[in-house]
Parts: sequence; structure tokens; C-alpha cells
Amino acid sequence: MLATAQTDISILPAEAFADSLGELTALLHACVAAGASISFIQPFGLDDSEAFWRRKVQPGLADGSRILFVARHEGLLAGSVQLNLDTPPNQPHRAEVNKLIVHPECRRLGIARSLMLALEAEARARDLSLITLDTRTGDKAEPLYTSLGYQTAGIVPDYSRDVAIDRLDATTIMYKRL
Repeated sequence: MLATAQTDISILPAEAFADSLGELTALLHACVAAGASISFIQPFGLDDSEAFWRRKVQPGLADGSRILFVARHEGLLAGSVQLNLDTPPNQPHRAEVNKLIVHPECRRLGIARSLMLALEAEARARDLSLITLDTRTGDKAEPLYTSLGYQTAGIVPDYSRDVAIDRLDATTIMYKRL
């Protein structure tokens, strides 16, 4: 789909999910251990990571309501993002971005941007006109989304627990018209 000199972005087909489960598990675990605010809190083990992929992602891949994009950097799984198409009947024109993650050792290489551009291209190909997402307010991803043209719809205070410390963080709700 998209590629940089050393990074390839592609859609992971549902039938290839089982073969990539170990890599996906390790990727998510590493990101949460590095402080990524993506719904999980410490302690967060490999079993927790695998359970997420099996319970929350695999069913959507199987029924077509979720598309999983993966980034391979120099052959290794370096990142992923999901396009969640499971919207209510009155919202078939939009989708949601879920869990943009890049391995801590592969950050600052343009992988997150490449994943988002691939996701947006797929959304356009499906005639979607609106993408929504949320991100921890002030997080490193927020400027990336802004640079890609996402607009802030609002900020919700005390939205979620911090990944490592006893604190509630705000979230920024964002959208982009395609």
C-alpha cells in the first residue's frame, strides 16, 4: 500500500491474523510498557495483550467491521492502527481510528504518519466522509493528528486513568472530513 525506504504499510488480512498474533502481542505490550495511553493500565502482561487482540480485534477482522493496518520496518512489525467500521445505522458515512501504536524503538521514523495516511486512503476508497478519534490531551500523537488535518471537537476532562500512575487524564476528541 504505502512504503518508505525501510517501512512497508499493508492491511493484515483476517486469515493472516493468527500468524501475526505473537508479533502484535509483543508490539502492544511494548507500547503500553512505554506509557502509551491506549486503554490499558499497569500491570499489563503479555497475556493481557494477547487477550485484547483475540477478543477485541479478531472478531471485527473476521466479520469485516475492522481493518488492521500494520507497518513492517526492516521486516519487523513496528506499528499498527485500526479502522473501525462498526458504526450505528445512521452513521455509515464515518469510521473511527483505534489504537495507533508504534514500537518505542521505531518512533520518529514517520511510521505513525504512514499508517494514518494508509488508513485515510482506505476510508476514501470506501466512500467514507468522516473519521473520528480520541487521544489523551497533550499526548505526543495530538500534534501528529493536527498536522494531518484533524480538528478538535472538544476535550473531555477526567476521561481515563493514566497508564502508570493514579491520575485521571483528559481526552481530546478529533475529526477529519475526507
